[in-house]
Amino acid sequence: SWSFAQPRWKMLYRSYKGVVLLIEKGDKKKTTVREKHPYYNLTVKILRARNIKGTDLLSKADCYVELSLPTASPIIYRTQVIDNSSDPEWNETFHYRIHNAVKNILELRLFDKDVLISDELTSVVFDVAGIEPGRPLKNTFKLKEVSSLMILHEVHLKSQFHRYGRSQFKLSLPGAYEKQLCIPCQPDSDQNCASPFVFHVGKEMCTELDVELERTITVLQDGLSPDFEKHSTILGSGTVPFQSLPLGKEVDMTVPLGKVTLRDLDVRLGFDLCKEERRFLDKRKEIVSQALKRTLNLSEDPSTDEVPVVAVLGSGGGIRALTSFYGSLFGLQKLKLLDSVTYISGISGSTWCLSMLYQDPEWSCKDLGGPISNAQEKVSSSKVGAFSSERLKYYFQELNTMENDGRKVSFTDLWGLIVEYFLQQKEDQSKLSDQQEVVKEGKNPYPIYAAVNVRPNVSGDDFAEWCEFTPYEVGFRKYGAFVRTEDFDSEFFMGRLIKKYPEPRICYLQGMWGSAFAASLDDVFLKVVGSGLSFLESLNDCRRFHFRDPMRLNTRLVIPGGLMIQIFQDFFKSRVTAGETFNFMHGLYLHRDYVSLNKFVVSKGTHLDAFPNMLTPMEENLYLVDGGFSINSPFPLVLQPERDVDIILSFNYSWEAPFEVLHLTQKYCEERDIPFPEIVLNKEDEENPKECYVFMDAENPKSPIILHFPLVNDTFHKFKAPGIERELEEDKSFGDFEIGGKDSPYRTLNFTYEPHEFNKLVELNCYNVLNNKDSILELLQNPVNEAG
Repeated sequence: SWSFAQPRWKMLYRSYKGVVLLIEKGDKKKTTVREKHPYYNLTVKILRARNIKGTDLLSKADCYVELSLPTASPIIYRTQVIDNSSDPEWNETFHYRIHNAVKNILELRLFDKDVLISDELTSVVFDVAGIEPGRPLKNTFKLKEVSSLMILHEVHLKSQFHRYGRSQFKLSLPGAYEKQLCIPCQPDSDQNCASPFVFHVGKEMCTELDVELERTITVLQDGLSPDFEKHSTILGSGTVPFQSLPLGKEVDMTVPLGKVTLRDLDVRLGFDLCKEERRFLDKRKEIVSQALKRTLNLSEDPSTDEVPVVAVLGSGGGIRALTSFYGSLFGLQKLKLLDSVTYISGISGSTWCLSMLYQDPEWSCKDLGGPISNAQEKVSSSKVGAFSSERLKYYFQELNTMENDGRKVSFTDLWGLIVEYFLQQKEDQSKLSDQQEVVKEGKNPYPIYAAVNVRPNVSGDDFAEWCEFTPYEVGFRKYGAFVRTEDFDSEFFMGRLIKKYPEPRICYLQGMWGSAFAASLDDVFLKVVGSGLSFLESLNDCRRFHFRDPMRLNTRLVIPGGLMIQIFQDFFKSRVTAGETFNFMHGLYLHRDYVSLNKFVVSKGTHLDAFPNMLTPMEENLYLVDGGFSINSPFPLVLQPERDVDIILSFNYSWEAPFEVLHLTQKYCEERDIPFPEIVLNKEDEENPKECYVFMDAENPKSPIILHFPLVNDTFHKFKAPGIERELEEDKSFGDFEIGGKDSPYRTLNFTYEPHEFNKLVELNCYNVLNNKDSILELLQNPVNEAG
């Protein structure tokens, strides 16, 4: 078993050697405990079915049943086929060995066998936790049709009393008269008194005492046989040089038997913030306290326990979002509020802005005019070079090297290399973990980059699991599972790092974070080069991911061409459109009580969260995509109770529907009992949004205050600065533009802006922040006053 910290929320996984870790979040003071849970023998007997109607009109059904219990066995068992019968009888028995603390769900499927593809007639799931050990239980399941009745199975659960098996020490001394001595060992007993043993050997013999710890367990054989077999495993071994023992004296010695197995897992399990983020918060609170004293003209620094935790969120929107986020942050800097921000998070194009800023360890302490000027140069430059034959050759070499090294390669990786050119126009060797230097002293806000894990052919609105990327960790707060950023995209199993790969360059993450475009590369190519690549529709063998959301890009799977068309076409056969990566939760199982956590939407019977065998820990791969396929703003990553955010500045750069992210977030929070203010808007607000909105729940102090900034040109077209009207024609012309017009340069698929177009968008977003200074300062003042 493993040692781990414990208090409040029970969660989640079975880990190495079949022991359940209950990872919990709670009290600051923690104790180390060791939990033990038994295994049980589960017997499932498939009996018979009645009144089965097959799919063939000319004959009766040819029925068989499949059984799946993935937490106990990777094998899908099946009964024999009963040909041409409406009332098949099987009376076949199957055996499993299940763990008591894991959520064990038995899946049963009834099929009508066909020559090519068998037809599934029905399927049921059965929670094994409802079975009482030692008492057989017979279940009858009804099919979809009322007239059909299937008596499927009876189950019997029996406790396995020798839960840990028998252990013994095996000692041998080569050259001695005695060949080997065996001494029983009960590791969990306090009655292990010293057992004497004697070897007869010449005192001048140069030999070693060999010590082995062996465990023998009794298990059920695979297949249909109910027989048991014994398996012996050497848990550890060591040696003691014979010459090191003193003659005629007793001596106590410690013999290490191999590696210590109680070391920490390589996957961090738990809901708490990692220790590096907690250290950052301690340092950042000091800086926020000093910043609030200056900004709010306070007589003294507020206590670090009193300062509000402020998060800044940037939505998706491609280059429009990248450009706009620069402007919004510039506005906060001019108000001297950047040092009051604890977290900064983005989706899609906003992550591109953040990842460029965080290449400079002092970025928030410097005038953002420099980084903005550099970004303008890149955004206004031609993107045609991204699809040159030389560049395509570079893409192919990079991706081919990745695949030869054993990595998974997808269209998202190709898109990441294209984004690298769009943003840098050169090879970028930086990695996300490099940003640890930028945040370790608390000088800059803590960056959180967003992606979501999805499933093929399932809408992002129906199922999307938020994955956070920070300089220190990558992981899912839903499952309480995290890995070091340096280890992301390496191979893990049962919480252990199996095969380490180099950390991916940040361009590949930028491609993943903004992967909405990866599925529409033909449109990108058409916009940049001027011609499409319709022939690439021949790549119809590729696994497609459909995101049924009319408000976002219409995704389809195509790639750019040129001199290397055939090479790319062959290389990308059967690739996926999402960022397919190794699942670091593979081999871990959900705790039997996982449904009690509000992080899972189990109240909806059709939601995947209600089916543990279909959730991400059971998958070999993750499919990480642009967070905008779920909610186009990273609210879920800062609304976690562990981060305790008080105020959220939400900047929305979506092409349309300026309040959609708020409505979707409210729904998300309602389903998971997360405090969030009610979003109430009138028709005028929906049709003609203003620059800033404040939403709060005065009756719930745990609910964050939301300041929402839609992307609008409201008063900017009349004022060049707050309170200063535009008088010159040049100034009026600069401010007179529409963002969402038919011929707008800011459309999502436009990756190149003219310098004046870039500057307009930056200044608009900067102005919208400056023009709402009073609202922002008032909300910062309130918690300080209340604490005082």
